[in-house]
Amino acid sequence: MIRIVSSLVAFFSIASLCAQNVSEEPPKLVIGITIDQLRGDYLRLFKQTFGEDGFKRLLNEGLVYSDIKYDFPHPDAASAITTVYTGAYPFYHGIVGEKKYAKDTDREISSFFDSKFNGVSTTDQLSPTAIKVPTLTDELQIASGGKSDIVAFAPDASAALASGGHAASGVYWIDDYNGKWVSSSFYKTNQYIVDQHNRSSRSLSLTIGTLMWRPAIDIANYKAFPYTQNVYNFQHYFGKDKTNQFKLFKQSPLVNTEVRQMAEKILNAGTIGKHTYPDFLALTFYAGNYENALDKNYSLEIQDTYYRLDREIAQLLETVEKTVGLDNTLIFVVPTGYYNEEEIYPPDLTLAGGNFYPERTRSLLNMYLMAIYGNVQWIKKYYDGQLFFDRKQLDDKKIDVIDFQRRAAEFMVQFAGVQDVITSHQMLHGAYNQMVHFYRNGYHKGISGDLFVELQPGWQIVTDDQSSNNNQKVRNNAVSAPVVFFGNHIKPQKIYRTIEATEIAPSVAHRLRIRAPNAAQETVLKELF
Repeated sequence: MIRIVSSLVAFFSIASLCAQNVSEEPPKLVIGITIDQLRGDYLRLFKQTFGEDGFKRLLNEGLVYSDIKYDFPHPDAASAITTVYTGAYPFYHGIVGEKKYAKDTDREISSFFDSKFNGVSTTDQLSPTAIKVPTLTDELQIASGGKSDIVAFAPDASAALASGGHAASGVYWIDDYNGKWVSSSFYKTNQYIVDQHNRSSRSLSLTIGTLMWRPAIDIANYKAFPYTQNVYNFQHYFGKDKTNQFKLFKQSPLVNTEVRQMAEKILNAGTIGKHTYPDFLALTFYAGNYENALDKNYSLEIQDTYYRLDREIAQLLETVEKTVGLDNTLIFVVPTGYYNEEEIYPPDLTLAGGNFYPERTRSLLNMYLMAIYGNVQWIKKYYDGQLFFDRKQLDDKKIDVIDFQRRAAEFMVQFAGVQDVITSHQMLHGAYNQMVHFYRNGYHKGISGDLFVELQPGWQIVTDDQSSNNNQKVRNNAVSAPVVFFGNHIKPQKIYRTIEATEIAPSVAHRLRIRAPNAAQETVLKELF
């Protein structure tokens, strides 16, 4: 009897040890999915239209954190995705936004602009060199001795470059003007599958004229918004506007089909995820609005977007299961923490707030500074909530920059609609509090301005041109959405706490058994140990 009990104990001990060893095996493939503008409230509101194998499967079978925090002002796809993959904020990684103000040329450019590299099948001159620190994918390539396959697909260049990093085997996005999957000459290797697709009859560059976005199901099923009026079927024909057809396409859920299909081509090729070292597939999907119909069918279109995205995720999971296997694959799904919400207000409605005119503000401030320091155009630019001073003039006239910034901030904070003004000196050397720390995270020396202007919620920015900031209404609402880890023996669990965006990279690195990116300062999420 004792011998039998001993044998059983030994058996279960070995079985338990084997189970632990299996669960501790690093994944053969990591699939990083960032969903641009994903909203958690929409996942709840629209779930009655979802199937069982997409969002519901991720949320029911994955490790789910209830919310994510991007602790810096005005995140967008470029700054958010770079933060996820570096484990650091813009203060360290240098991508403060989709675009930036180039002081030397006095113009707005892509944050990833790089004249040293040409585009592949595009006129875009872009590279990841603007990312000042290594990414998660860079660290994987270092650990594997340059052998890992690391491929990134995204609708736009910034998301592809941020997720692919410096050492990828291929980074691709859809060109705004020819519809092809394009890249940068910075990357020395090309995926033949992408070239093959671009030359095929199924390439978006050839099929765009036949594509139309209509509701995928009966619109009677889209009933999440009870206030919706004048409900009718919508349709958007992308062959109509020859100038913007690809840009508009990338604002529709049909772009997610393009991303998923390219991912499946890589997976079905049979090499990625089949090596003795891990590989990485970075994907970005779109869950934002469609700019041409905000005054008509927004409530129906956004529900259709989520319904279609749910199907794309279900199909992708099915392909992963068939090719690499979910046990061999670690999947993480991360929202970008913001939402571009444009609203149509009834013309006779009077609300709190007012109009903020950046150019008028700049002129008034410049007149004030002239009265103190002399008749010079002291302010070069108001851009993205920041004021850029003419540093050369300040240096030439030997004016104390700290005092200059202080005087300008004290004057500006008196303007109607201005909540607070923070100087770059405060962020680097001055008084430190929670708000200064928040703005400091989004600041990068040499790229950001001298003053950061915080406007009161409800105020509308009115510019003299048709820039992306024109008529933008200030909103400080948090955009809540879950983070999901799935596959690779992850146990289903719901964690009701908010995690930092900077915790993801070190946590995935831990599962890969590689070092975290060197600017990542957060510890590993304890549930992933």
